[in-house]
Amino acid sequence: MGFWSYIVAKSKSSVVMVLLIFLCSYFSYFAIKGERGLFTYFYLQDKIAEATKIQNNYDKQKAELEQKVKLISSSSLDLDLLDERARAVLNVIGDDEFIIIDDDSEELD
Repeated sequence: MGFWSYIVAKSKSSVVMVLLIFLCSYFSYFAIKGERGLFTYFYLQDKIAEATKIQNNYDKQKAELEQKVKLISSSSLDLDLLDERARAVLNVIGDDEFIIIDDDSEELD
């Protein structure tokens, strides 16, 4: 009976060892490649950085538009800017005026 109890004891300890190795492997795999693992974390960090760049771009555009609105507002009216925008939108010039077209300049929005 000594030999049989030795086999049973060894098999129990090896089953426990295999089970522990399996559990460690399982949790390690999902810690790296799982839904909330490291790969997903790095992917989301890249997406956040990209979204931050887009947000900064929109913030700059918003600030530029707010500045233009501020210049056209009734409290501080910039007549040159108002005249420029009206001519660009309405596509008109005076009888005694002429237009010089510069192909290298930026097009009016």
